[in-house]
Amino acid sequence: MATSLAILLPFFLIFNLASSESFIGVNYGQVADNLPPPSATAKLLQSTAIGKVRLYGTDPAIIKALANTGIGIVIGAANGDIPGLASDPNFAKTWVNTNVVPYYPASNIILVTVGNEVITSNDAGLVNQMLPAIQNVQSALDAASLGGKIKVSTVHSMAVLRDSEPPSAGRFHPEYDTVLQGLLSFNNATGSPFAINPYPYFAYRSDPGRADNLAFCLFQPNAGRIDSNTNIKYMNMFDAQVDAVRSALDSLGFKNVEIVVAETGWPYKGDSNEAGPSLENAKAYNGNLIAHLRSMVGTPLMPGKSVDTYLFALYDEDLKPGAASERAFGLFNPDQTMIYDAGLTKQQQTSSPVPVVAPTPDVSKSPVIPAPTDPGQTQKSPVIPPPVGPGPTPNNAEFLSGHEATILQSLIMFSVLVLMLF
Repeated sequence: MATSLAILLPFFLIFNLASSESFIGVNYGQVADNLPPPSATAKLLQSTAIGKVRLYGTDPAIIKALANTGIGIVIGAANGDIPGLASDPNFAKTWVNTNVVPYYPASNIILVTVGNEVITSNDAGLVNQMLPAIQNVQSALDAASLGGKIKVSTVHSMAVLRDSEPPSAGRFHPEYDTVLQGLLSFNNATGSPFAINPYPYFAYRSDPGRADNLAFCLFQPNAGRIDSNTNIKYMNMFDAQVDAVRSALDSLGFKNVEIVVAETGWPYKGDSNEAGPSLENAKAYNGNLIAHLRSMVGTPLMPGKSVDTYLFALYDEDLKPGAASERAFGLFNPDQTMIYDAGLTKQQQTSSPVPVVAPTPDVSKSPVIPAPTDPGQTQKSPVIPPPVGPGPTPNNAEFLSGHEATILQSLIMFSVLVLMLF
């Protein structure tokens, strides 16, 4: 029996690893009154190639529902928790003992994010407390013997960058250097990621009339944009944004800190005065992004691997305020049917999808974009969109690498193989 199990173990592991893709994650927001039960969501995720889920909080029902699925889970401490976490190590221990210890390892928690877009919040007190809060959560995980298994970080808006075009010139705002040096030193020492929220959608929305801008943002055929410092031709906005972050990290001396894309997405509908939202554009962006990630080509500055990327979002959040697009980033309906096919089924993992082409936009209906007020700026589509985006979901979190298998399916296959031998 032991010999047979030893023979079968490699097959079990191979099947397990093939079930999902570690570099594809999804954000699971809950600002809605029509979401399905967590158990139904867990089944939905297991039917897809999604390998990780970012939760905007620590909902125990969701964490429990994801137990024994192998899906990597990111949980988040709210911005409002930061003062307590920073000032009281015992508060941090209680937080970890309440939200992590009871569920791990059955629920594959891989990352704790402390706060969301704190540095660009203009709350100096919160900014100064962020790193001590992160350090106390790390110490609490260490005390629970989980420090080497679960990472800790925070999530940033693209507005932390002062310069982003061309990508090789990516630099952080100087006023953030002190706090970023401390945070990045922590990331570097612990192996936790620098999580960022790039949205080509907002770069397009800021300059819809620029030639080829929609195609560049949707990974569609276009003339490309040359980085004048490196002569690298960029063919899509996603790579340009991520490489601008890479350049900024490198400029501060943190070449080994990993980048994780905490959020990115495209709305499938919006108000009549919003440039860009449509079912065709959303399908093109997310479908072509997934194909790009699966190609493993990477970005020009980080070739040969795919940056872990969390799509925004699993479901629409119908209670979010603001423009109609705020409530239209979902990939699935509450009944678990697809809003559109972005290529996330397991059967589509090994296919070679044809790039999705969206119709040419009618820019005459686009909002007028005012000229830059800073005389040092030029009227070109920024790699960094203005500091706007989908409204933050309470308790915003982040993510990292994780397990990539649907363990339940693997166990079934494993059991069948065992029965075949006995």
